[in-house]
Amino acid sequence: MTKLNIVILAAGIGKRMNSKLPKVLHPLAGKPLLRHVLDTASSLSPHKICVVYGHGGEQVPALIGDKNIIWIKQEPQLGTGHALLQTLPQLDKKGVTLVLYGDVPLTQTATLLNLIAAAGSKKMGLLTATLDDPSGYGRIVRSKNKVARIVEEKDATAAQRKLREINTGMMVIPNAFLHRALPQIENRNAQREYYLTDLIALAANTKAAEKIDIVTVEPEHPWETLGVNSKNQLAQLERIYQTTLAARLLQQGVTLLDPARFDQRGELICGHDVEIDINAIFSGEVHLGDGVRVGANCILKNVRVAHGTQIAPFSHIEDAVIGANCRIGPYARIRPGTRLAADVHIGNFVEVKNSQIEAGSKANHLSYVGDAAVGKNVNIGAGTITCNYDGANKHQTIIEDDVFIGSDTQLVAPVKIARGATIGAGSTITKDTPADTLSLSRSKQVSVPGWKRPVKIKT
Repeated sequence: MTKLNIVILAAGIGKRMNSKLPKVLHPLAGKPLLRHVLDTASSLSPHKICVVYGHGGEQVPALIGDKNIIWIKQEPQLGTGHALLQTLPQLDKKGVTLVLYGDVPLTQTATLLNLIAAAGSKKMGLLTATLDDPSGYGRIVRSKNKVARIVEEKDATAAQRKLREINTGMMVIPNAFLHRALPQIENRNAQREYYLTDLIALAANTKAAEKIDIVTVEPEHPWETLGVNSKNQLAQLERIYQTTLAARLLQQGVTLLDPARFDQRGELICGHDVEIDINAIFSGEVHLGDGVRVGANCILKNVRVAHGTQIAPFSHIEDAVIGANCRIGPYARIRPGTRLAADVHIGNFVEVKNSQIEAGSKANHLSYVGDAAVGKNVNIGAGTITCNYDGANKHQTIIEDDVFIGSDTQLVAPVKIARGATIGAGSTITKDTPADTLSLSRSKQVSVPGWKRPVKIKT
């Protein structure tokens, strides 16, 4: 099998982004543009991956943080040919090199495999596309139906600008030819830059000592070749990407009430008969079991939800595990470290953090459960708070099975509510309570005769 090197050119300034953040670090579906390209490159099982960076300095390798990549800084930036030239000492003498771009994130693995297969070990392969409006792209110039060269638009004649077949920039190059020809590129053009595309003319030159045949491949989808040079283009690619993900889910049997208002920013794995309402956001790794329903405007990040659970609108769940047949929300917040067993109800304006709640327990209204271990069949009344923080340290509240906690109760941790206990409404519990006993803490009710409510003073 031919040894594959991959070079990703990611040194561009991206002036039209109007941002201090390097262009290739701008997020698409929750991860940097460059990360999308790297993930696709890794799927090809290359011998090595080189990334050429420049604008933004060490921000790019620092944020990507991949130690398996060979990072090469291009400084100054004198064009794509100059960028690839910086990688030449790292590239193998044999095999082929695939050139990709850090701001072209949607190219599919299958397309690149087709390109690599068409080129083989001795041909140069170009990924081209035929566009109705080729403005801004380099044009493919053919002679007798064979690729002769690529002309950048700024250097093209009026006749050449009418050509509709464009260069995407992605290509496969035999390494032996690359080592010989790349140093020959010159900067005799309007931009005074070293164009990588000049390799095409060198490969097609019949007088060259070693002529290289050139083959072209077009992608299945035109959007695979789209790059990002502005926030407007980034937004367009975001919607293309989300539409593609939505189409896959629909094909798998997931019900999306409006695919145009769907947002996936990571991995989403769905069982059978899952239903997702509008404006739900999924990030990180999310697993939804059979029959799960996610209401409108929910946010789920790194969550596993078991079968039959229903999540009502405006709920926010992060780094948590939700059991089967639970009822969450609306307006519930489930924070990191939470594990809910089956048939748990977490209602409106209830917040749960770093807590384990066992089967059949309920906190339906306006409560905070933090750093708690809650047993089975517990009822937590409205306005209940586990006071887990003493100003310096966090402490645990333990609530055993079959406990009933009345409304507006404060449980001051560390504290244990024993099995079957009942806590009277309006209590502040600071000590462990006995099992199967009513515990309450209230001051004596007093009525003050003659007291009058203050009246606002008119000014």
